[in-house]
Amino acid sequence: MQLKNISLILISLCTALSVNANDTQKEIDLLKQQLKEINKKLLILEQQNKPQASTSTKTSVTKKSNPLENKGFRSKRDIKLYASLRPTFGYIDEQDAKAWDVRDALSNAGFKSTYNFKEGWEATLHGEWGIDISNNADFGKARQVYVALDSPMGKVGIGKQRPVHYLMVAEYVDIFNHSRSPFAYDRESPFFVNNLVSYQKKFSDFTFMLQGQFDGESGSDSADFLNGGLSYDVGNLHVGLAYSSKDIYAGQSLSDGEDKSYAAALAYTFDNDLYVAMAYQDVEYERRLLMDRGGHTVDLSLAYPLGRYFKVKTGIFDFEDGYNGVQTQDHNGANLTFEWLPADSLKVHIEYLYRDFEQMPDFSSISVGFRYDYAQAWKY
Repeated sequence: MQLKNISLILISLCTALSVNANDTQKEIDLLKQQLKEINKKLLILEQQNKPQASTSTKTSVTKKSNPLENKGFRSKRDIKLYASLRPTFGYIDEQDAKAWDVRDALSNAGFKSTYNFKEGWEATLHGEWGIDISNNADFGKARQVYVALDSPMGKVGIGKQRPVHYLMVAEYVDIFNHSRSPFAYDRESPFFVNNLVSYQKKFSDFTFMLQGQFDGESGSDSADFLNGGLSYDVGNLHVGLAYSSKDIYAGQSLSDGEDKSYAAALAYTFDNDLYVAMAYQDVEYERRLLMDRGGHTVDLSLAYPLGRYFKVKTGIFDFEDGYNGVQTQDHNGANLTFEWLPADSLKVHIEYLYRDFEQMPDFSSISVGFRYDYAQAWKY
């Protein structure tokens, strides 16, 4: 309506001006015709503006009525490349042989990738290989190579993996810069197991794990190694229990019995950052061709920070294999380590280790070493 009123005013003004200027009637009619055309165009524009405003209103209403827009699940991927080099140099007194030697404290390198492709579902690919600096710096001995699928029902993995005994028991006392750490557990216990199928499920603060080794080329046609466990983790406390059974063969397929192991671990970090952990295994060696025997392993580890850049660690251990006389490798011992931590990824240490054997010559060593960890991760 405002556009129409403006047009009438313009017509009146133009008419008055035309009369006052003594214009001819023809010129007046021409001006009126032009103003009518302008009025038509203004009406058309007014009609076009109304539906545009309506469309804009509908669009805004539509957006408000869809609160879930752009809130759907988005898949996530990441990949990490890493390496840890751990050379040591020391003086070793072993079985009456004394020598200076460069050794390796389990250097390794690998990659790990995860793919969170659905809410609560994640796939993991992990490959890790050892680097033996003490032996020509050879690369290639597999430590972990597996694929795992994690879902609301639990996590299933297939390939070469860490066993339950290590993850729930030995890992908590394995704090030293040495290839034989933990020193009692190391003698006859597993660190990695190939051809392994694993299952893991968390229930609040509890974690249940079950694993089986299936190697069709040797041993039986079913599982040759079973390993299960339950752990409880809350705050600074860890409690782990594990059981394993391993078939033993004389040759390729002649069964000679089994090894059974019952293990437990307790670890706690106090408010002053003192870390204390203890792991125990009771091992039964059941044999058909030889006599049965029983043994155990005990590892006690402590660590305490000395300020921001230093840490002291110590361990006490005891190993018994169940043999009698000269066959036995029973021993106990202790170690003491001082670490300097100049950066997050670098450790420099000095360590003294002593083993007191019952029938064999004693062992002692003092060594210095480096540990440099490198990792690079990408997320997309």
